[in-house]
Amino acid sequence: MQINGTKALVTGANRGLGKAFAEALLARGAATVYATARRLESIDIPGVVPLQLDITDPASIEAAAAEVGELDVLINNAGISTDAPLLGPSTENIRREFDTNFWGTLAVTRAFAPRLAGGAILNVISALSWYTFAPSSNGYAASKAAEWSLTNGIRLELADQKTQVTALALAIADTDMMAGIDIPKLPPHEVVATALDGLEAGKLEVVADSPTAKVKASLSRDPALFYADIPAALFS
Repeated sequence: MQINGTKALVTGANRGLGKAFAEALLARGAATVYATARRLESIDIPGVVPLQLDITDPASIEAAAAEVGELDVLINNAGISTDAPLLGPSTENIRREFDTNFWGTLAVTRAFAPRLAGGAILNVISALSWYTFAPSSNGYAASKAAEWSLTNGIRLELADQKTQVTALALAIADTDMMAGIDIPKLPPHEVVATALDGLEAGKLEVVADSPTAKVKASLSRDPALFYADIPAALFS
């Protein structure tokens, strides 16, 4: 998959990784980049085609798909993180996270999949697809684990139409979602460059940073060793 000359769409493109994806796609020669967000006025990227899209709203998805038509590259970046312990007093935030991170990603993919024969999909998952570290992030982790499985499943189902499906896994990009966590973070443009390099190279999975690589490597070992000291396991 070569980005130059393609028509691409990025969900959640008004800030953070999504904005960096839209800018990088243009820089790599994409002919058309649809930058989507729930609020059109929040998109301020020169050269893109702004498009209203709420990935939790079926009517919004249908309208966006009709306007875009055929597509070469779909970047499923939009997602949310809330305070969502699994055994807390309410499941409302857990449902919001699944509605966006899993069901929203699936709905957008279902709408555009028939238009992506020979093209590519990149789903932004997380290191938290593979581990948990705090009750407040457990709902998010569960939704991202489901999105990882979704990514592997649609890859299988789209193989016959030769649609490449790539997962981007990361832990510590410097975005609004990570603003309250005081650790070293990668600039979004570095994460996106790694992701698009992997997409163009045909990789099924791109691991963007060292902590995520350590989490992935731990899956084949005794989980007790990893969970005994998560900070040391990730950042030493």
